[in-house]
Amino acid sequence: MTTSTQRPGDELAQGFKPRHITMLSIAGIIGAGLFVGSGHAIAAAGPSAILAYVMAGALVVLVMRMLGEMAVASPDTGSFSTYADHAIGRWAGFTIGWLYWWFWVLVIPIEAIAAGVVLNNWFPQFDAWFYALSVTVLLTATNLFSVGKYGEFEFWFAMLKIIAIVAFIGLGLAALSGVLSGREVSGLQKLVSEHGGFMPNGWTAIIGALLTTMFSFVGTEAVTIAASESKDPAKNIARATRSVIWRISVFYLLSIFVIISVVAWNDPLLPVQGSYQRALEIMNIPYAKFLVDLVVLVAVASCLNSSIYIASRMVYSLGKRADAPAIVSRTSSSGVPRGAVIASTLIGMLATIVNYFAPAQVFSFLLASSGSIALLVYLVIAFSQLRMRSILQQRKIKLEFRMWLFPWLTYAVILFIVFALGVMFVMPEHRLEVTSTFALAVVITLLGMITSKRHARAVPPAARVVRS
Repeated sequence: MTTSTQRPGDELAQGFKPRHITMLSIAGIIGAGLFVGSGHAIAAAGPSAILAYVMAGALVVLVMRMLGEMAVASPDTGSFSTYADHAIGRWAGFTIGWLYWWFWVLVIPIEAIAAGVVLNNWFPQFDAWFYALSVTVLLTATNLFSVGKYGEFEFWFAMLKIIAIVAFIGLGLAALSGVLSGREVSGLQKLVSEHGGFMPNGWTAIIGALLTTMFSFVGTEAVTIAASESKDPAKNIARATRSVIWRISVFYLLSIFVIISVVAWNDPLLPVQGSYQRALEIMNIPYAKFLVDLVVLVAVASCLNSSIYIASRMVYSLGKRADAPAIVSRTSSSGVPRGAVIASTLIGMLATIVNYFAPAQVFSFLLASSGSIALLVYLVIAFSQLRMRSILQQRKIKLEFRMWLFPWLTYAVILFIVFALGVMFVMPEHRLEVTSTFALAVVITLLGMITSKRHARAVPPAARVVRS
């Protein structure tokens, strides 16, 4: 593996407390995708959308297990980008690192715009773009002070999201069981029998819904990035990885089950109002819109906060490996890579401005370019784990945390992702996302290969470290 020279002012602070990592791993990345976006997945696939969530959840569990094996053995801020660098080649770490950074930079305007819309509805005196930029500036400030400040913000954001999800599930189950008097709902059996069955739009609609559901799940892997800024990263990564199964089962699968049991998949208001709001309205819960808007505001603020953090740490790692400008690898006296934070946020703000003031097609194309990045990241993690297992064993590093049924489940993940990407490519509504992402990946890969050759020529043969 390659080594990097450490300079004063280069190191991140170990400012995360165990409770920060725990809460980040539980609900830190849950954004508007669950509270609002799930309505689009259900409207597209019907009740069988829950299968898309099951497949996406199972995929995430397996990927996290693979990533956990590598991260526990060798914690690193660059996480899977660093492991791809070591296991596949420098060009692979370069490519997946910059793609992941691009994904999270584009999440910044998505969440900022959502926050701006909610605040504009409440306080129409200012335009939504003003609120979007203001929220982004405010949360950028929390990321500039110290990682502990970010961790504290995310701790309470995540706590509020957990309370909201658990309360929603409780209300839904109470309504379905008849405990809430005067709030009768149809139930899953009636909705399935009267509205085209469990799979009204066929199995291809489930694969199509997978892209929407993946957007809700992506970010789970970021705990391996955050844990490197804690005092016991290996222990925190292992704990977070083990808990991913029940987190997905409770917060995602149980939520979606309640929604499809309460709301008919072809309800015209489902994709408009969002899944949580429509379900609460059918259950006759007062102030449903305000309550959901409040939860969405907290969720998007949390996800925006995390987006800035994740993007900055990934580009910081790229800078440490000389795959990004040196300024993004420098840290403040408090151990914060301020250059990386500001650079990532400025690009996110620019994308926000593009959404409001440029033709709509421009922002749509930017979003399309990131549409399949999550699946590409998971694909690279799987290939990296195949190679890293042999590298770690050759170096006689004891594996405290292992992938199940290696290598068969790893191969199964690779085949599933390739199959899903292939199906999405032949579906007209998802073809642009897949082709745009692949085109971007090809361009970045070429840049990565050029960069790798330049570095190889720049390093004297006697000073080179032999890559395993």
